Amino acid sequence: MSGSKYLVHGVVVITLFAVSYYIVTNSGRKTTVISVPKESIEAESMRPESRSSSMPQIVDNQASFAIFTNGTFRVFTATMYHNLSPDVFIEANNPHLIQIKKDGLTWNDFFSTLPLKLTRDCLTTGTGQTFCSGSKDTLKFYINATRYEDALNNKINQSDKLLITYGNETEEQIQKQLDKLNSQ
Repeated sequence: MSGSKYLVHGVVVITLFAVSYYIVTNSGRKTTVISVPKESIEAESMRPESRSSSMPQIVDNQASFAIFTNGTFRVFTATMYHNLSPDVFIEANNPHLIQIKKDGLTWNDFFSTLPLKLTRDCLTTGTGQTFCSGSKDTLKFYINATRYEDALNNKINQSDKLLITYGNETEEQIQKQLDKLNSQ
């Protein structure tokens, strides 16, 4: 009986110590209360996309891309491009095939993980070369062979194929680039 008495006393002492520690460490924190009008909450809950889980859905999708600058096919075999994000990445064995692990990601989300800079008007490669739309040459985007001015903001869907091409290509040259993308 005396052994269990010490055990109970020990549990009480440890509990008191833990509660005291919690009170001391959290006493300096400030709490901010944000008031949101009830109408805003009700309107948000009526939107179809709000009814689903707010947590990103885990997926195992693939898409592909190709970049051409002045007719030159860009390759991404350098290790500096591989496996840079757990959500969307390329691998060494096929660096034009994108592995997508989280639903809802855009092309911009993918390219922002790579050591390059891409906007709708300019591409700056990982080696520092810059290709910007101007009077002679333009940066163009095609998703599944359809031209998109704002392709970077499009969600990446399963089996999508994105062509990014810079230059002054003819329709025939662009078709050859699309064929190369489709053959990967």
